[in-house]
Amino acid sequence: MASRRRGVVLCISLLLLVGASSVRYEEAMGGSILRSGGWEREDDEPFEYSRDGLSCPSPDPTLYNLPVIGIVSHPGDGASGRLSNASGDSNIPASYVKFVESAGARVIPLIYNEPEETLIEKLNLVNGVLFTGGWAKAGLYYETIKKVFQIALERNDAGEHFPLFAICLGFELLTMIVSKDRDILERFHGENQASSLYFQDYSDVQRSVFERFPNELLRKLSSECLAMQNHKFGISPKKFQGNAALSSFFQILTTSKDEYGKVYVSTVQAYNYPVTGFQWHPEKNAFEWGLSMIPHSEDAVRVTQHVANYFISEARKSSNRPPADKVLDNLIYNYSPTYCGRAGRGYDEVYIFNFPHSSM
Repeated sequence: MASRRRGVVLCISLLLLVGASSVRYEEAMGGSILRSGGWEREDDEPFEYSRDGLSCPSPDPTLYNLPVIGIVSHPGDGASGRLSNASGDSNIPASYVKFVESAGARVIPLIYNEPEETLIEKLNLVNGVLFTGGWAKAGLYYETIKKVFQIALERNDAGEHFPLFAICLGFELLTMIVSKDRDILERFHGENQASSLYFQDYSDVQRSVFERFPNELLRKLSSECLAMQNHKFGISPKKFQGNAALSSFFQILTTSKDEYGKVYVSTVQAYNYPVTGFQWHPEKNAFEWGLSMIPHSEDAVRVTQHVANYFISEARKSSNRPPADKVLDNLIYNYSPTYCGRAGRGYDEVYIFNFPHSSM
């Protein structure tokens, strides 16, 4: 009996100790964790929860929660021929695929040197398009980018919300296409460099790629080096504003400085279309490791996440509802990425596509 009484006393003591610890923890954390009927918040207004089971509201019928993004492949293997130098090769760095997938979308590769009818068929299966970085500014690749851009504008003009993101080379090509000037780009020293983004006007953040950024992250973007740059060309604000076609199509959101302090346009948003251009690389912070200056801090990764989420939130507004079986037949899941961390030039993985006919 004595042993049993000691056991009961011990149990009661432990319960009292746990209770006291919980009170001290609650006090340390600013209040009770859970009160009757809901969660206690700092403003002492309880967060009511359902006692009758889960309540799952119907999804918004105007949004498409199965978005698919088309990414245009770039000539070559992504590693200067060290992985493959077969004629007709093209590639998509896996970082762009992961960037899209991280925000809840799937990818269909738009292989730049496939027949035009195949490209158009694939475009009918997607809810937005992404142009990647790279080097090609002429030939079939330029013509393919121009064609896809025109189709994107036409779909928006027809009433479909069809977003387009253009990163680094992609933005440079749009600059050339919109301005109708193949020589508009200028030489900058922005290779393997992290930089800040200087906002032209914080009021312009609304209804742009930066609209969901917390204010503290916007401040860090403008004062810390959270944007990865890796380019040799770009366009100065003066030259940009001096071209009537460019300045009427795009609004400058941010500028940046190269290694020698020369200012270039780093982010733009179209006035009348869901088209966003980046001279910098929002995808690299979270998904590339091959360049020494890529920022990988928590804040840098948050930048990647916010940009990706904005892009895919725009794609969800698309009214296109492609047939599921055709989407499955064309997804990038039908291909395997190749590791190229040692052989590549900054890419960790690439998807390599081979189509034998190419005029590049």
